[in-house]
Amino acid sequence: MPGAVKTEAVVLRSMRYGEADRILHLYTPARGRIGAIAKGVRRARSRFGGRLEPFFRIDAELHEGRGELLTVTGAQTVDAHTRLRSDARALDAAARACDAVGRLFETGEPHPGVFNLLCRQLGLLDAQAGGEALEPGRAQAAQRSGALSFRLKLLLAAGLAPQLGACANCGEPEHLVGFSGAAGGVVCAACEAGSFPLGAEAHEFMAGALGRPLEEAPTAAEQALSQAERAIAVTLEHHAHVRLMPAVAAA
Repeated sequence: MPGAVKTEAVVLRSMRYGEADRILHLYTPARGRIGAIAKGVRRARSRFGGRLEPFFRIDAELHEGRGELLTVTGAQTVDAHTRLRSDARALDAAARACDAVGRLFETGEPHPGVFNLLCRQLGLLDAQAGGEALEPGRAQAAQRSGALSFRLKLLLAAGLAPQLGACANCGEPEHLVGFSGAAGGVVCAACEAGSFPLGAEAHEFMAGALGRPLEEAPTAAEQALSQAERAIAVTLEHHAHVRLMPAVAAA
């Protein structure tokens, strides 16, 4: 029913609209992804200030009319994630995390676990921003492993977690040599037709990422991370018809 709506939300995306408005994509715990318009937000004296920028976690007050877009009538900051805004790598990682949630969970179906997962990922990126500088190669590997761990947990939340304990075709627990998007997981040597190679390190990384908190995301060599990212991509394309941006920007 039309009327007032109060909800916590993360701003996934913000787009200019008209002379002074913005269209927002918000992710909420009880209503999934919703679209809203913030009228006059781009004016210098807007009552919203900067609280409706991407990656803000807010307490939002909305009005739901008969159209598809809700109208933002109020917003209070829960977490601005200010540190990541001064770190280009963290800012890029936050954008890719929000994009992944927006593409994979694009409906109004409630997924409070996804909302909490996104909040944890943004909080983790904010805490890590501006920290001890790593060598470029190590920094990119650490960012990629964290991003892939987050995406694997999104797969789990969507009911698309890959089968990793045994061959997804025949149930063979050993000699697992490949990954098949169609089968939905690892496959053994006898069932490897149509699969691509998945090494032991990539297999171990994926299992570890699914079993550990985001804060304890495992690391792996570049080849293993590439195989894990491909496994995530083919799973999403085959079962959800979704294609995500690369986990990290090209070096």
